[in-house]
Amino acid sequence: MKDKNLPNDIKNKSLNELTELANNIIENLEKEKDLENSINKYQELLRLNNFIEKKFQTSSKNISQNTKEKISKLLINKNGKKIK
Repeated sequence: MKDKNLPNDIKNKSLNELTELANNIIENLEKEKDLENSINKYQELLRLNNFIEKKFQTSSKNISQNTKEKISKLLINKNGKKIK
């Protein structure tokens, strides 16, 4: 289940929007009575979940990297020497 099977507009959405979309799919699955349609929606939900996980990991990595850079800048005093 590759994320390339997802519509292109999903790739531009925020994590909050993707989570809301996943919640909507779950609500629809709970109401669905047709098993065949449920399988297709469930597979879509799995693909969406994988994409959300990848996007979250990327965002988390970026936040961590930015935080490390900011801490490094704070540790350098006005004289350009690192504070131990």
